[in-house]
Amino acid sequence: MDTGGNSLASGPDGVKRKVCYFYDPEVGNYYYGQGHPMKPHRIRMTHALLAHYGLLQHMQVLKPFPARDRDLCRFHADDYVSFLRSITPETQQDQIRQLKRFNVGEDCPVFDGLYSFCQTYAGGSVGGSVKLNHGLCDIAINWAGGLHHAKKCEASGFCYVNDIVLAILELLKQHERVLYVDIDIHHGDGVEEAFYATDRVMTVSFHKFGDYFPGTGHIQDIGYGNGKYYSLNVPLDDGIDDESYHLLFKPIMGKVMEVFRPGAVVLQCGADSLSGDRLGCFNLSIKGHAECVKFMRSFNVPLLLLGGGGYTIRNVARCWCYETGVALGVEVEDKMPEHEYYEYFGPDYTLHVAPSNMENKNSRQMLEEIRNDLLHNLSKLQHAPSVPFQERPPDTEAPEVDEDQEDGDKRWDPDSDMDVDDDRKPIPSRVKREAVEPDTKDKDGLKGVMERGKGCEVGVDESGSSKVTGVNPVGMEEASVKMEEEGTNKGGADQVFPKI
Repeated sequence: MDTGGNSLASGPDGVKRKVCYFYDPEVGNYYYGQGHPMKPHRIRMTHALLAHYGLLQHMQVLKPFPARDRDLCRFHADDYVSFLRSITPETQQDQIRQLKRFNVGEDCPVFDGLYSFCQTYAGGSVGGSVKLNHGLCDIAINWAGGLHHAKKCEASGFCYVNDIVLAILELLKQHERVLYVDIDIHHGDGVEEAFYATDRVMTVSFHKFGDYFPGTGHIQDIGYGNGKYYSLNVPLDDGIDDESYHLLFKPIMGKVMEVFRPGAVVLQCGADSLSGDRLGCFNLSIKGHAECVKFMRSFNVPLLLLGGGGYTIRNVARCWCYETGVALGVEVEDKMPEHEYYEYFGPDYTLHVAPSNMENKNSRQMLEEIRNDLLHNLSKLQHAPSVPFQERPPDTEAPEVDEDQEDGDKRWDPDSDMDVDDDRKPIPSRVKREAVEPDTKDKDGLKGVMERGKGCEVGVDESGSSKVTGVNPVGMEEASVKMEEEGTNKGGADQVFPKI
């Protein structure tokens, strides 16, 4: 196998790829609180598997620069970003009205280092887009990203900042069209809503629909105005297995690629669609889930892979490790190497787990009707939209520097809108490491938010700039991470609740 991030050059999609992988060693220390199903520790577990399987040496491993206020405000409202920056567990009782206004405090709790967490995961996703825009890699990976429910003015479904929207806005500087694909079990509502009225971003979401968070994603939700037919929703029922899933995924995505012809693809790889997820109800195997990554990789289009949901954390780590191998073109062994989280994976200590024998409520007839309806909608798009480039925003310089670069602060283009807040004070260190909790499929006591949050659409003009308009429609292998900048520290608080 070639080193330097290149995949094997054999097979039907055997063009060599260079893979950039973003990881902050501190990310696993963030803690949503006792009993909360979202556990950033899963990112650290994934990284440990990548290290012990020997995959890190085949990628460029980068520590992302934290996203700055201005970066986040390219989509989010200024007052919302200011609130996230200032709120702490100690001060939240004095800001009850603001907590309610921004939907923070229940599903989306306040915890130590919250804003730093948002900066970290958003920085990785935007950094991946910058690398792709500059042609510095073919595939960029940020497993800490993919938080697809966050809205312009509020948190939702464990998501505070919508790193996906920010990453797509960055890609639109370079590419006329960007495709977003979401295989999380929950509808990618925040991303769809942001681009609902533009033909420069197509969103495709495969999700559980019907009395399930967030309650959106009907097959008839197809976009609005210029964006009509550029939103595709694939509503699924409980128990869908690999075969049924790909009866839809492959023909639909093949047609999307043919008709839309994106310049870049963002794939949200939420792992709560796996069999046995604590909050999920699908029955996909890890190989079935990863087949989506393999299929999108086969088109040889710049690809950004992001994380998302996933609440049986041992299976999340298994899945994202295996999918990193798929991105590299490497088949990893089923037998798991010993490492510091080895005990999580007993009694079999294997990468793959068998799906269950749960009932598949998705009949062949239902799947064929969904497929035919969506293919019919795609037939309404005669050709890819022609978008001339005129006075597009200046490129963002790739901020991830090598370890021997002397001046880490010279990371942005002076003319870029991704400026550095030089006067930003570092957040004091208050790290609370998460205790290991039983990883059972326990949904009792978890509060679901069934109403769609009031959102705002991102208007994308022909130049690639964006405007926001109101609308309702680890301990492991840390030395291998290129340390461009010292990370801020993280923490914890107590609360309980449901899903991405």
